[in-house]
Amino acid sequence: MPHRQGVGKLQELDATDKRIIRALDEDPRLPIMVLAQRLGLARGTVQSRLERMASGGALRPNSSRVLPSALGRGVAASVSAELDQSHLNEAIAALRNIPEVLECHAPAGDTDLLIRVVATSPDDLYRVSEEIRLCPGIVRTSTSMFLREVIPYRTTGLLDG
Repeated sequence: MPHRQGVGKLQELDATDKRIIRALDEDPRLPIMVLAQRLGLARGTVQSRLERMASGGALRPNSSRVLPSALGRGVAASVSAELDQSHLNEAIAALRNIPEVLECHAPAGDTDLLIRVVATSPDDLYRVSEEIRLCPGIVRTSTSMFLREVIPYRTTGLLDG
């Protein structure tokens, strides 16, 4: 997955952007020409808006639609990490090199980093957790395995607000 540092301020999505996103949520494989026809927009308009949203960080990479379980990584977990703050950049650089790390956030509160990971089995999750714990600057971790997904990742409802 490509590296993406803080995107900064994202552009506001207007009504046309939201229509494009809704249509792609319904069928993400729509060719741009078909999408444009369905929405009554010019192909160039749809293409340029998708490129703007992608380069501005408003759209996730297409690869994030692939379920990790389809790649043999059916175990998902959250790893909370406590850091030696002077090694934050080193820890983040090391985490980027662990393929099982899907995303990493710096939340408010007692946790320094919240890391979403996948693994092939509970034993493999232990290995991934240890690999994270051994990253430079990480002094302590706590791992919580997800038993079941009850609400899948979604954003379409946010378009109505």
